[in-house]
Amino acid sequence: MPSSRKDDIVTAGLLIIGDEILSGRTKDKNIGHIAEYLTAIGVDLAEVRVVPDVEARIADAVNALRQAYTYVFTTGGIGPTHDDITADSIARAFGVGIDHDPRAVAILKARYPDGQLNEARLRMARIPDGADLVDNPVSGAPGFQLENVFVMAGIPSIMQAMLDTIGPTLKTGQVMLSETVEARIPESRLAQRLAEIEKTNEGAMLGSYPFMDEQGFGTRLVVRSRDKAVLQAAASEVRTLVQTMSSQS
Repeated sequence: MPSSRKDDIVTAGLLIIGDEILSGRTKDKNIGHIAEYLTAIGVDLAEVRVVPDVEARIADAVNALRQAYTYVFTTGGIGPTHDDITADSIARAFGVGIDHDPRAVAILKARYPDGQLNEARLRMARIPDGADLVDNPVSGAPGFQLENVFVMAGIPSIMQAMLDTIGPTLKTGQVMLSETVEARIPESRLAQRLAEIEKTNEGAMLGSYPFMDEQGFGTRLVVRSRDKAVLQAAASEVRTLVQTMSSQS
């Protein structure tokens, strides 16, 4: 994995592409996996967008994200059908040509028996000029990388395999650490003190998330920091706060 300084912050944007996601016909299963994967290696997923199968919309979103973040990941729209237009959209975003890539054609020829590599399947070998291929060990048809943009399949198992290939090549920053404290206290009662704890522990971020289970309502308090000592100090104050307020209830 490329080296990084401990104080580097590496960011990413994620673009989910497909009318089927926006219509609800397909439930996205990729955002959570990508977020967890990137967080674990020290890349902050900072933004997620969902766009339809419209070339101009995809290109505009890619251009906005690639200028804002260290990396951009896209999922969906690189299959064999007429509405799989992600590759064309990426070419448009970068202002480059697109054609059947000999490397990708060779991969597909090795994958399909004679006579089964039809024109539809050959669409999956159309790669923007200047792009590097991303290996697809599941079904063969590759994704690709152009500068800081990584284009992956939408099918979760294939996307995950591609991400495993991409991950070791990424520059990474210091991992965001976290601790969770559960409280049977409404977050409205905790809000002011949590803000004070965050303010006095520079480098710590506190979030409160209400939940309900068989025991009733509660609040999960999540403390995050890139600095282990800061995390431990802030989490200790949060635990003390919860214990104190619980005893007063």
